[in-house]
This record gives sequence, structure tokens and C-alpha cells, in this order.
Amino acid sequence: MFYCSCNRKIEIMERFRCLARIFLVLLTISRLPSVQSSMTVAEKNRCEQYISIFENDSTDLQYDYCENLFDGRGYTSGRAGFCTGTTDSLQVIQLFTSYQSKNLLAKFLPELERLAKHFSGDVSKLSGYCKAWKESAKSPLFRQCQDYISDLLYYGPAMKEALRIGLTTALGKCAFYDTIIQHGGGIDPDSFGAIVKKTEKVMNDKMDPNEYDWLLRFLMERKKTLQNPHNKATASHWRDSVDRVNAMIGLLNQTNWFLTTPIHIKTRYHNLIIK
Repeated sequence: MFYCSCNRKIEIMERFRCLARIFLVLLTISRLPSVQSSMTVAEKNRCEQYISIFENDSTDLQYDYCENLFDGRGYTSGRAGFCTGTTDSLQVIQLFTSYQSKNLLAKFLPELERLAKHFSGDVSKLSGYCKAWKESAKSPLFRQCQDYISDLLYYGPAMKEALRIGLTTALGKCAFYDTIIQHGGGIDPDSFGAIVKKTEKVMNDKMDPNEYDWLLRFLMERKKTLQNPHNKATASHWRDSVDRVNAMIGLLNQTNWFLTTPIHIKTRYHNLIIK
């Protein structure tokens, strides 16, 4: 007769529950609204490698990343630089907790809700947050939650805006995706939306028949924002990140419209190849 110990039964049940949770997250992700102008899977992958280079100095997505950049946004963490001072870290943890109520990050939810409400970079009541984030990132479920929130808040809106503007190239769409990751999708003067509006004003609200000119103007407006942001708390960090835009302008000048690999990104702080 087959015998299964209680411990073995518990282990099997836990694995089943984990698989069930991952399935639910994948089902949720599959219901994300499709965007007509989305990049191909390969193009998105290459673009995310580009973003990861400047977020984490690696072409691999860093789900376990967490540190205080002292940029007024609290702890920056995960594959898309989710911040405790905004709503994105909060949303990742809320989603994770909805599928797995007992987790190391759930205890921070009340404080994260308070911080997001006031757009506060205060971390005084977040002791142990980064340790909990790094440990949680070992979970496939938590990584799926990061993917979902990143697509919901950043990739999807960036692609919809690319469609509205009329961008057709992978490079143009990647420029939008990278910008919204760094600047956020809010309505503040430093946001992705504000940069688009400034560009439209200069370009008379029309997409030039040559996408190069419109995209160059957009990147120059983004560079101006980094050099002189409205939010002075982030000024030092952002001014030091202009290479992120310069590298994109370099790809534009190479007319690498399809993000054809290999792409060598070499700046003051980075020297990596997207394959």
C-alpha cells in the first residue's frame, strides 16, 4: 500500500496552492487589454533589456532589486523601479497579497498606503522592507505580480500613447516605454505625459512624416526635464541620468528602428550588450 507522510502531504498541497496562485496571476495578465501598436515579443524583450541596463546595470530584469536612491521617492525596487513613495510598489504588494495573504511584505501595506497618498519618500517606518522584497522576489508568483503591474501602469499606457501619436517603429515605442518607466505616467510637470505635451506643442500637434524629427524632439524635451526637473528632490539623481537619453538618441542617429541586435550600450556607467 502506498504511504504518504503528513509532511509530504503538506508539501504537495503547498506546491498545488503555489501553482494555482501562479495560474490565477497568468489568467489576470492574459486579460490585459491588447494594444494595436504593441511591440513584438522580441522587440519588447530587447527594449526591457535597455531599460534594465539603466535601472539596474544589467540586461536581466532584477526582480529582487531594492535600495534608497535618495531621490524623494523612498525605496526603489523590482524590475521596473517601483517606488514606496508612489503607488506602484503598493499595487504590486496589494496584488501579491490578494493571491497570497501571508507574505513578508503585507505588513507594510498600511504605511505604503499612507506614503502613496502623500507622495512621500519617507522610509523611517519601513525597516526591513528591502530584505522582505528581496526574499519575496524568490517567488514566481511575486515576479508575475511585478510583470503585471509593470504592463498595467507602464507598457500598456506607453503603447496606447504611441498609437495616438502615430509612432510606428520599435525604437519610437521603446523610447516611450523607457520614458514612462523613469518619469511615471502621472500628470506632474516631470511626467511622461507632460513631456509628450511639450513635444506636441513644439511639433504643432502633428506627427511629422519623418518619425525621426518627432522622436528627436521628444527625447530632447525629456533631456531638458532630466536636467531641470520640477521636483527638486530628484534633481541630482536625474541630472546624472542623461546618458539614458543620450544612448537612445544614439540609436536614433543609427536609425536602428527595429532594435536590431547586437546593441552596444556604452556610457559613463554602463558597458553592456543587448543580444
